[in-house]
Amino acid sequence: MFLCRFGSVIFQKKNDKMDLYYMDESTPCRAVIMTAKCIGIDLNLKYVDLEHNEQMKPEFLKINPQHSLPTLVDHNNNGLALWESKAIMIYLVEKYAKTDSLYPKCHQKRAQINQKLYFDMGTLYQAYGEYYYTQIFDGKPENPEALKKVEAAMELLNTFLEGQIYAVGNTITLADITFLSSLSAFDVSGFDLSIYPNVLRYYKKLYAVLPGAKDNEKGALAFKKYFSWIKK
Repeated sequence: MFLCRFGSVIFQKKNDKMDLYYMDESTPCRAVIMTAKCIGIDLNLKYVDLEHNEQMKPEFLKINPQHSLPTLVDHNNNGLALWESKAIMIYLVEKYAKTDSLYPKCHQKRAQINQKLYFDMGTLYQAYGEYYYTQIFDGKPENPEALKKVEAAMELLNTFLEGQIYAVGNTITLADITFLSSLSAFDVSGFDLSIYPNVLRYYKKLYAVLPGAKDNEKGALAFKKYFSWIKK
């Protein structure tokens, strides 16, 4: 074991028996991996190749009938299988973090963090997928209306970050982790973040301070290969 300092908090790293089924290229998977880094726990990473339909293998379907990534199996907790990245992130913090700094017990702060997590899932990253993924995976042409939704979502984030160091208050929370994973996807997609000064400042700040940011960058760059398929 060794001690890992994160801000003013010290976490104890230990060998946990947790499997994470993931892909480097997956934005939600990267958010879970960064969460584990921030609280100082090890995950046994098991790569699942979606391009070759490995998520449809019977052994994986037995774990997760929804066949989605990321999927966590916690052998410390009766083999609990859990998917949906935000749910996994919250679970890891509530069960394994030594403090509640990433997801405070204060109802007001937790509500604000939840709002940002749902904003990312239902607005920001949702708009990203509707614009980019339809081009990459469905071979559809660029949709200007979908792009407008992306720009509107990013403008909202820019507004949320006005005068803010982090997404919620002055300390890093799960909201920041999920935003870094999403913004890195925008970045490698060629989306111009400089149009949104608060977002760009915040994005650079997170890369400088978040444990696991370099691992996230590596995964995001691996994801970049998909954008050669988009017709310009």
